[in-house]
Amino acid sequence: PRQADAVIIATQDRDHVEPALRFAELGYDILLEKPMGVSQEECHAIVSAAERSGAIFAVCHVLRYTPYTKTLKALLDAGRIGEIVSIQHLEPVGWWHQAHSYVRGNWRRTDESTFMLLAKSCHDLDWLVHLTGKRVTRVSSFGGLHHFRPENRPQNAADRCLDCTAEPECPYSAIRLYLPLAGREIWPLTALTDDVSEQGVRKALRTGPYGRCVYTCDNDVVDHQVVNMEFEGGTTAAFTMTAFTPSLHRQTRVFGTHGSIEGDGDRLTVHDFVTGRTEVVETRPPGDATARGGHGGGDEGLVEAFLTAVSTRDRSSILSSPTESLHSHLMAWAAERSRLTGETVRTD
Repeated sequence: PRQADAVIIATQDRDHVEPALRFAELGYDILLEKPMGVSQEECHAIVSAAERSGAIFAVCHVLRYTPYTKTLKALLDAGRIGEIVSIQHLEPVGWWHQAHSYVRGNWRRTDESTFMLLAKSCHDLDWLVHLTGKRVTRVSSFGGLHHFRPENRPQNAADRCLDCTAEPECPYSAIRLYLPLAGREIWPLTALTDDVSEQGVRKALRTGPYGRCVYTCDNDVVDHQVVNMEFEGGTTAAFTMTAFTPSLHRQTRVFGTHGSIEGDGDRLTVHDFVTGRTEVVETRPPGDATARGGHGGGDEGLVEAFLTAVSTRDRSSILSSPTESLHSHLMAWAAERSRLTGETVRTD
């Protein structure tokens, strides 16, 4: 029987659909981690169940809830740069984050989780729809697994970093990434082991997946991808996701008919074509762009919005509807089909 007002579903990606459908049937308010599901059929089923239940339903599109996004969205909606014509958007995954989550970790294989764009960047696709207020009509995409492959393994590399003579010069050294965190109950160390002592971390690197050489893992998801999008009305966007960066906030340029805005997750620079003036708007997000840092205030903003909706029964604090979340997921599938086939794909 029903035991609570609301439920948070934060299982692994392939385990979302069953609890989502059952909790919706029981009338729970639901906060669902992204991606909603790992197939289009699962996502359609979840959205239908959420709409039938009439309960509060929110997908964890945390980028919508950051102070930075709210400031940028307000500037755009106020017409500060006129009509949006095009957008450049970069997701700098970070070299160590790619190695942790998408080469050694839980999201390294499409068949065990899902493809990279859906797992990592449905955030960004949803965010671009949120900024423009328009649906995407067609996409094209290119990318692949370029670097984390056996043929790029150094000649003297071992199967594990603890045994490797090439480790001191390797950017993806598990020793360098994890051992300095020993003794601290923080992500990403807590993904390796419950024993965060130096001895516990060394044991995890010796026996677990996170101590493996990045060139000899069983990963198959991409390490770089670009997506070109056309929105209703002809607005365009170019999105780049790449592993080969520092782990930073997203970086965006929005080009309008009366001005442009450049943003780096911390501040926004507004260029006014009429006056020729430039204004810098500081948003000062709490924390950094990582999970450890609360995704620039997005995690806190999302949870606060969900709890407000649950307690007041007013959905207005939830910034994306089930059908909006579904659209961003369908964009990801369309982009992946384009990447695999080389064709431009419609999202409808």
